[in-house]
Amino acid sequence: MAEEKTTPEVEETAEVATEKKETPKQNPEEFLKNFDWQKYEEGIETIADSKLEEFEKLVAENFVDTADEEVVDGVVTHLTDREAIIDINAKSEGVISLNEFRYNPGLKIGDKVEVLIDIREDKSGQLVLSHRKARTIKAWDRVNAAHDKEEVVTGFVKCRTKGGMIVDVFGIEAFLPGSQIDVKPIRDYDQYVGKTMEFKVVKINHEFKNVVVSHKALIEADIEEQKREIISQLEKGQVLEGVVKNITSYGVFIDLGGVDGLIHITDLSWSRINHPNEVVELDEKLNVVILDFDDNKSRIQLGLKQLEKHPWDALGDEIKIGDKVKGKVVVIADYGAFLEVAEGVEGLIHVSEMSWSTHLRSAQDFVKVGDELEAVVLTLDREDRKMSLGLKQLTPDPWTDITTKYPVGSKHKGIVRNFTNFGVFVELEEGIDGLIYISDLSWTKKIKHPSEFVTVGDTLEVEVLELDVEGRKLSLGHKQTTENPWDKYEQEFALGTVHKASITDVVDKGAVIAFNGDITAFVPQRHMEKEDGKKLGKGEEAEFKIIEFNKEFKRVVASHTAIFREEEQRNVKAAKKKAAAAAEEAKPTLGDANEQLQALKDKMEREKKK
Repeated sequence: MAEEKTTPEVEETAEVATEKKETPKQNPEEFLKNFDWQKYEEGIETIADSKLEEFEKLVAENFVDTADEEVVDGVVTHLTDREAIIDINAKSEGVISLNEFRYNPGLKIGDKVEVLIDIREDKSGQLVLSHRKARTIKAWDRVNAAHDKEEVVTGFVKCRTKGGMIVDVFGIEAFLPGSQIDVKPIRDYDQYVGKTMEFKVVKINHEFKNVVVSHKALIEADIEEQKREIISQLEKGQVLEGVVKNITSYGVFIDLGGVDGLIHITDLSWSRINHPNEVVELDEKLNVVILDFDDNKSRIQLGLKQLEKHPWDALGDEIKIGDKVKGKVVVIADYGAFLEVAEGVEGLIHVSEMSWSTHLRSAQDFVKVGDELEAVVLTLDREDRKMSLGLKQLTPDPWTDITTKYPVGSKHKGIVRNFTNFGVFVELEEGIDGLIYISDLSWTKKIKHPSEFVTVGDTLEVEVLELDVEGRKLSLGHKQTTENPWDKYEQEFALGTVHKASITDVVDKGAVIAFNGDITAFVPQRHMEKEDGKKLGKGEEAEFKIIEFNKEFKRVVASHTAIFREEEQRNVKAAKKKAAAAAEEAKPTLGDANEQLQALKDKMEREKKK
């Protein structure tokens, strides 16, 4: 245990109080405790007041009050391999483990350190000190002061944690959110581990002893000053150096040194691009030109392609109307495709210029994005920077010898390409389309829509009915490729002929019957009555008599009732004829009358005699 200490001034004062008697050295507390106040009072008159004041002053200046939980300054008086001896001007010295000084490996004798008087005397009478607790108490005081005064503090980044970093500030573990590390997004947090940085205390939670610090807050002030300076100097057309800060699907954000600007995707390249990352990369340095900004210059529109000469201005004079050019399809729309013939120079191939066919289709039927094509320049406007191209001009116009290849009455095969409500478009060859009206599809079937008869992609035999060379129109027929079955049906289903058939459908005004695959007939309601007075029903088979046959309008009307009604009429006529004959035979003659009269006379005479 460290030796107890006294001062010469205290010793001298004690000698005076005890008539210069020798007393053992002791500290002020022991001295005052064991002091003989009675003898002191007896000799007090002999002691000058100045000596008492001097004594009290020496005690106050040289000895500390060793109250518990108090932070005081101490001096390192001795160092061992494991401990440091600290003198705090108490009755004894304290011992602190070197583990509490790990942050200060250069600790040496004579250094001043802050310690906490943890226990004045333990069981062995030793003064217990703590440097770690003292640092914690002082650290919270310094952190609170830094927060209140908005002072800058220095901290050591210890490790990475979820959502940010752990920072040692004055011995306290503070949280540095990832969003508060820098003004720009951080992709690699590990690069900050092990670094000593400056921070600003932005939040303290005293209840949970949590501290939040920010490095971003320190640089925002400098950035704001730089931002004001940059904004004040902005002018349209000015070229600045910037760094790619963020890439989105619609453009690129550029950091101009504290001020952000946007390069829209259309201002990145003269050529069409699908995404900005095809042109720039994150953190890439590049020069940009200021295109526009709002009144307060908070939204700045930048351009990259404007730093280069427009491709149309660099387009050679050798390209002229009628020339063949090569390029790649970059965009397809319903109305056509855009062909890039040079970087940033595009021409439109309208869908009508893709094929000689007058029947327009979608551009996707002819080309796709990325196709390498050759086309013919149809129009060229350098001032408006427009160019129209054609594909069909690379092949001969098939209509030039149409009358030779497809004369009226000739028969061919074609592919069904499209439907309309009134007919079918059939392609005989690329560029040669013809229309089959719905009435020319079948001799016998009543077709409401072409899809009931054919499907797209079917191959049909057709006959050329009409040809309009100037109008580039071709009228075709399908039924004309076969004989008209109505010619033979006219005899087979003549008026009065009787045929057996079944009712296929019943409607309000009658019923429909099918004699074969071509001929269907209508039976009026009054002609559906059977001999017993009932009506024919759906699916019922019976004999029908043709009462109307119209070849031109393909109309057939039949009757079941007419069959037995005519027979009844014939029976009635026969019965009438027989009855008339019988009546004729039953008429009396003059001889018969005389005979009857004579018989009657004889009968009366016999009765009279009786």
